[in-house]
This record gives sequence, C-alpha cells and structure tokens, in this order.
Amino acid sequence: MSRNTGSNSTSPGKGGNQLITGILIGMVAGVSLAAGVAWFLKNSPSPFMKREQAAVSPLKDSVPLTPPATAASGVGSDKPRFEFYKVLTDKQDATVAAPAKPAEKPKAADGKPAAIYEPQILQAGSFSIEADAEKLKAKLALLGLEAGVHAATIPDKGVWYRVRLGPYKAANEMNNARNFLKQNGVESTPIRAQ
Repeated sequence: MSRNTGSNSTSPGKGGNQLITGILIGMVAGVSLAAGVAWFLKNSPSPFMKREQAAVSPLKDSVPLTPPATAASGVGSDKPRFEFYKVLTDKQDATVAAPAKPAEKPKAADGKPAAIYEPQILQAGSFSIEADAEKLKAKLALLGLEAGVHAATIPDKGVWYRVRLGPYKAANEMNNARNFLKQNGVESTPIRAQ
C-alpha cells in the first residue's frame, strides 16, 4: 500500500470561493423573493377599501381615491363629533352662569316653605401645580365628563388649582356623577354652587 503524499486535490483557496458564491446566491434569491412579494401586494386589492373602490385601484390607475366629504368631516353622519383637544386645552371654565333672579320659594302643603335644593358642584381635586390639575381634567374628559380648572389664591399657601364638575341642579344627578367618579377611582366633594 502506497500512500500518495504528493499533491492534494483540494486547495485551501477553493473553499473560500464556495462560501462567497453561496452568500451571493442567497442574497439574489432573497432580493428576488422580496420583489415578488412587493409586486403581489401592489397588484392585489387592499382589504381596507370597500369592494366598489377595489375595482378602481389607485395603484393601477394612478388616480387617488378620496372618501366622501360627509364621512371625513362627520357632517352627514349620525355619530357625535368630539373635540377632545378643545376640551383638554381649555384653561377657563366656559360654563359661567349669569346671576339668576331669585324666584318665589315654593311652599309645602301645610303652608311652610318647602326645602329647596340648591345647585351644587363636585370638586374632584385641588392641586398646587397646574399640570396636575390639567391631568385630572384630561382623565375626567376621557371618562366623558366635562370639568373645569379654577385657580384660587389661598393666603399663606399661594395659588391652588381646583378641578370642579357641575353645577348639578338635582340631587340625584349629582349623586349619580359622584358614584360614577368613585367607581373610576376619583374621590369628589360636593360644594354649594355660588
């Protein structure tokens, strides 16, 4: 048995060429696969468009489709429009009531004056930092309640910002609002409206 110790049939440089060739083939295959998927998605109808709009695709005809003006603006729809930005950034309370003339006091059946419910407001919080009051106002707005932030100067303590809801003209209305706040983790205190 003779051993051939002369020359090897594989050279060390040839293995490196196979690795580079494999990487290049993989890259070409990946790019062509990505291009095929992109072409397929471009030419298929969008699942976000209505069926009537899918027949006239903006990608094929280069004509952009615009939704009806009534749907975009909400003018023709039955759904209410909310302007949270306006509610959240409104620094002053827009519900300042003009002083009302005192009406005649109702009397009970026995002729004595009947108990009158005085309008009340709910104070949900009082903060020394205005940003904290605005955060609570935003939280209440997300719950669907309209609140106002009122600044009050307290002697020896400075300016405090109070978050208030109301006024409520009926006791059951105020109690319902107070229970709703309590269920959502906000403690409130009823205060007589001025």
